Amino acid sequence: MKTFTTNLTAAALAVASFSALAAKPAVVYDTAGKFDKSFNEAVFRNGVEVFKKEKGVDVREFEPQNEAQREQGLRRLAGRGFSPIVAVGFNMASAVEKVAAEYPDTKFTIIDMVIDKPNVQSVVFKEHEGSFLVGALAAKVSKTNTVGFVGGMDIPLIRKFACGYEQGARYANADAKVLQNMTGSTPAAFADPAKGSELAKSQFSQGADVIYAAAGGTGLGVYQAAKDAGKYAIGVDSNQNHLQPGTMLTSMVKKVGAVAYSTWEEGMNDTWQPGIKALGLKEDSVDWAQDEYNASLITPELKAYVEGIKADIISGKIAVHDYMSDNTCNY
Repeated sequence: MKTFTTNLTAAALAVASFSALAAKPAVVYDTAGKFDKSFNEAVFRNGVEVFKKEKGVDVREFEPQNEAQREQGLRRLAGRGFSPIVAVGFNMASAVEKVAAEYPDTKFTIIDMVIDKPNVQSVVFKEHEGSFLVGALAAKVSKTNTVGFVGGMDIPLIRKFACGYEQGARYANADAKVLQNMTGSTPAAFADPAKGSELAKSQFSQGADVIYAAAGGTGLGVYQAAKDAGKYAIGVDSNQNHLQPGTMLTSMVKKVGAVAYSTWEEGMNDTWQPGIKALGLKEDSVDWAQDEYNASLITPELKAYVEGIKADIISGKIAVHDYMSDNTCNY
């Protein structure tokens, strides 16, 4: 029996080793790059680095410098046998759709967009739920009854963040005023800190004392402006509390790194499936960030309040309207 068990264990280890060797995971970041201190970096820090550490498998990375290189990078990786390939962000949609058709045996996972292909897994998030939490927190902390929102590119996805935030703020304070600005109408709107600073200063001058930025690199300008004005800011996607300690009230975290990790693990285990995954608070895929950098700002009462709202959203007691369900913020 001992010999049989030993042989079985050896066989299992051999299979696991083979899976690791056979695994060829890859990622194509968006043009903001993997060190954008936001969305892409969350995939790198919490996906690529953790996967390598825990699985002993390198993830091939590609950072496109322009829109054309998104498609080129995907095609190059697919042509060299990498799979699953994670495509980071909605801007990758047209490239994934085209390359997935050319390489039907390659598995692709795209984050923040839905593509109906038999070899594509589409992962979308319930950003409105996480944004509701930070909106409620903002309104509770505000001394002026005025909070702000600065979005990046004016698209339904970013309106979804804004609408969730507005709902949360008005849930916490029916009289709350929510100022909103979008930075622009092209992808460049996610990489304009100067414009972010300008918009934040304008909202502060109108009475806002907390601003939530869902704007990628543009948000860095918002956070700096908040620090300079002695006001609060709220980060997005990755935990950005460390960027301006004492200024960052919290961050609305999207666990995109965990999604990437899961995709590559599913590829290794042969459990990867195409289709749509919609992930929110219940799936522990969006949340609000609490750490040493904002600990002094979050009282036990505030924490209990936000956690109570979180539980009510998960249970269905609070229903948060999804802007993208009807392209309105009517709730």
